[in-house]
Amino acid sequence: MLERLNQAMEHIERNLDRPVDAAELARIALTSEYHLRRLFSALAGMGLSEYVRRRRLTVAGAEVLAGERTLLDIAVRYGYGSGEAFARAFRAVHGVGPGEARRTGAALNSQPRMSFRLVVEGSSGMRYRVVEKEEFTVVGRRTRVPLVHEGANPAIMEFVRGIGRETLRRLEELSDQEPHGIVSVSDNLAEDRAEGSELDYWHGVVTGAPAPEDMDVLTVPAGTWAVFEGSGEVPQAIQYLWRDVFTQWFPSNPYRSRPGPEILRTRLSPDGTEADAELWIPVERTTD
Repeated sequence: MLERLNQAMEHIERNLDRPVDAAELARIALTSEYHLRRLFSALAGMGLSEYVRRRRLTVAGAEVLAGERTLLDIAVRYGYGSGEAFARAFRAVHGVGPGEARRTGAALNSQPRMSFRLVVEGSSGMRYRVVEKEEFTVVGRRTRVPLVHEGANPAIMEFVRGIGRETLRRLEELSDQEPHGIVSVSDNLAEDRAEGSELDYWHGVVTGAPAPEDMDVLTVPAGTWAVFEGSGEVPQAIQYLWRDVFTQWFPSNPYRSRPGPEILRTRLSPDGTEADAELWIPVERTTD
């Protein structure tokens, strides 16, 4: 998998002066576009589109400083329809406009080329199982929140505090299948999973029972799920579990992620500082 992913990275480098087709990169990497974006984000710490943009503007920055082409020629070469659009993008990455950079020889930021290599980890193993589930619904309360990679998510904490105990009791009575009890569900995430991008957050239960009229409902089609177990300090252990699934488990197993909600069931310690977690990720088996 890593070899094919590195071939896709080489394809990016050869085509920085033209639009990069994510579907073509997925074909090179022998996976789906959805899984490629998810895997790249987990491995690189940034979205695929953001990486391509930074690499393109890194190379464009070198040409700006070289002074051999006009700024408009450089803008057009790297896919910008106007000098103004190029200047905005350039300033966002380098902190200075291209004209000023050329006049003053300003220091620019550089996004290094990325490649991926195998690091021997995972000596402790990872507990997982694969489950086939029929269509079900998530019933509960839904909101839109920003994505937070490290530490607690204040928006989620505030939202959950606003759900009354009576509502939670009613929800727990609806839970009739795995994962049992109150769960956290993430859906409709941005493709690159950038920090601060938004997602739908559900606090509810997985059920096949009819939903009360005052509850939000998410219908989830039948499919295959990989279920992972982890434990440790909250929230780091849970966030690291998500990370390890994509950086360690997927590259080592014949599965890839597929579109769908991700479900997290946690059981907190009495003082609330640690938790046992069960993470459900929608997957499909690869054919290669």
